[in-house]
Amino acid sequence: MRLLLDTHVFLWAITDDARLGPHSRQLITQEADSVLLSHVAIWEIAIKHALARSDMPLSAAQAIAWAQECGFDFLPLDLPHLLTLEQLPHHHRDPFDRLLVAQSIRESLTLLSGDGAFAAYGCSLQNPRH
Repeated sequence: MRLLLDTHVFLWAITDDARLGPHSRQLITQEADSVLLSHVAIWEIAIKHALARSDMPLSAAQAIAWAQECGFDFLPLDLPHLLTLEQLPHHHRDPFDRLLVAQSIRESLTLLSGDGAFAAYGCSLQNPRH
């Protein structure tokens, strides 16, 4: 299984947040063939950190360092992802989340996210609280 982490799941994983359930923690640390962090998530972190949002405790540079230390792979945003995005119905208004869904569909990844709106897209999805 190849896992794509939603931004909040990445933050939970690196801060050992209790909201990340034991099954998801095991998927990330032991079971997944690869764990990916999208450039989209880094972009989201950079924007929210620059805006001094309280829900973004680290910078993009810190997030990159954490991801590298954890052994996560980076998923660049490529043109095929944007073409997939263009075909998605508008179930979700957040552009970062829609891009993550497009990437997970295009790359056949399991998206680890607590965002219930993702289920409407039919992508492979795991709830991180389990």
